Amino acid sequence: QVRVVESGGGLVQAGGSLRLSCAASGRTFSSYAMGWFRQTPGKERDFVAAISWRAGSTYYADSVKGRFTISRDNAKNTVYLQMNSLKPEDTAVYYCAASRKGAVITGRDSYDYWGQGTQVTVSS
Repeated sequence: QVRVVESGGGLVQAGGSLRLSCAASGRTFSSYAMGWFRQTPGKERDFVAAISWRAGSTYYADSVKGRFTISRDNAKNTVYLQMNSLKPEDTAVYYCAASRKGAVITGRDSYDYWGQGTQVTVSS
């Protein structure tokens, strides 16, 4: 069992930066792939970024490629999402998720554990 808790959301102006953190519990954290998703009201939860269990592989949605960076510190059981050059369309609730599969995965259904989400609002 893995429990994940997101933090770091907030209000930022367009062009600004935020760093989201995802703290995970459980001794097997380092064997899980981790991902970030985001959701706006009335829409599906969309993939943002993922990182493999060894941090050897990362993958990004086209909409954030070059602006967002996912990383992890297995010693701290924490995953990060550094978001730069933020745009109003990045406004959403951001969710962290863990997958037992270990490899980079983009599909929602492949993730086993989810956090409660953290709100990111980008003003124009």
